[in-house]
Amino acid sequence: MNKSDSERLAALLDKIGLEETARPEEADFILLNSCSVRQTAEDRIFGQVRNFAKLRKNNPRLVLGVTGCMAGRDVKGDLRRKLPEVDLFFPTRDMVHLPRWLAEHGLVEMGEFATAGNSDSDIDYLRITPRYNNPHQAFLSIQTGCNNFCTYCVVPYARGMERNRPAVDILAEARALAEQGTIEITLLGQTVNSYLAPDSRVAFSIANPYENHFAALLWEINHLPGIQRIHYTAPHPNSMTDEVIDALALPKQVNYLHLPVQTGSDEMLQRMNRKYTRADFLDVIQRIKARVPGIALGTDIIVGFSGETEEMFQATISLYQEVEFDISYTAMYSPRTGTPAWRAFKDDVPRAEKRHRWRRLHELMETIVWRKNQKFVGRVVEVLVESCENGVCFGNSREMKLTRFPGDSELIGQIVPVRISSAYEWTLDGVLEYELDLAQICAKENQKQLS
Repeated sequence: MNKSDSERLAALLDKIGLEETARPEEADFILLNSCSVRQTAEDRIFGQVRNFAKLRKNNPRLVLGVTGCMAGRDVKGDLRRKLPEVDLFFPTRDMVHLPRWLAEHGLVEMGEFATAGNSDSDIDYLRITPRYNNPHQAFLSIQTGCNNFCTYCVVPYARGMERNRPAVDILAEARALAEQGTIEITLLGQTVNSYLAPDSRVAFSIANPYENHFAALLWEINHLPGIQRIHYTAPHPNSMTDEVIDALALPKQVNYLHLPVQTGSDEMLQRMNRKYTRADFLDVIQRIKARVPGIALGTDIIVGFSGETEEMFQATISLYQEVEFDISYTAMYSPRTGTPAWRAFKDDVPRAEKRHRWRRLHELMETIVWRKNQKFVGRVVEVLVESCENGVCFGNSREMKLTRFPGDSELIGQIVPVRISSAYEWTLDGVLEYELDLAQICAKENQKQLS
């Protein structure tokens, strides 16, 4: 979501006449888009601000800004006071005011651009058409904020309560992307599958079979010519309804779902305020696998949350083994100021123990994914080619498996068939299927001549 927000910020700065430079020493304006999920992310911002502030020795007019979740959650101004070098410190939703602020600092003319976008609506910034960084793949935000208030999480404070974009706006952006050649769209939301369209009656077609608004949105985008792949992140287990699960089988959906669980312990789930039990989560997984056999699954897990015992951690291990996730984005718990967990719970798991649990889970993950990936050997997978270097192309399969194969840059942006010859923990290696077919034909012809 931060990457998508940065694309909107870039488009806004383009519109008011600023030009991007890759050299910080040449810049008149430097804007940092921050994350607050963990303390290390915020620490990087403090370090970068100090380094960029030194550039003012040669450029006194340099304006420094910080936006994103770090600014969004700073209700009392504690973080702002630690950044005296920063001129602009604002939450993501306030980017619409950036033209006026930069005019006040003398970087742009006070005119139509500087006075545009003064609405107070926290959904208006999503109407800014992003400067997409990739011509073939695009992020498409459908909501912002969150209503769940997990005790460890800063998002409701950083981004506010859940706000859903009108479906008309989302579909218009999707159509525009398709028309400009985008073939893969990733829908973004903090709990993306809780989406409720404020304009469902006018946005969704009569033929749409779904009543659930998120499933209905997926159905509409699946029917857009040009779009070949649809992905979304990150859903919440409680919003994986029967219709949302059914929509996983729509033809353009990737064969992958990232579903955060955070822990396998019921006591930890309750302490985290996740609002489901271990049994609830496993039931969702069972229904998903029944609808889409062979789907690849990812998750988020926190180790070392307040009060987590070895027995509770073992519950996470056993859940991981039962589900057999393909990947886990595992984090060692980091207290975030202002959250309920920071106020109510002691961070009582030693950091060394957190690292130990992280390593154990990581080793389990690599063991399971290596074994699961062996099933791809000999199969043909569809790969969206993203890059090619030194005669080797890289891209993701529909299961979001990084795949490598010999090829050239002309394939970038195409979905090609690749027959897998070997599989590792995090990569699949293969060759283009049609090249393999040609080689097999030549071999057969040679055999005929020899005989």
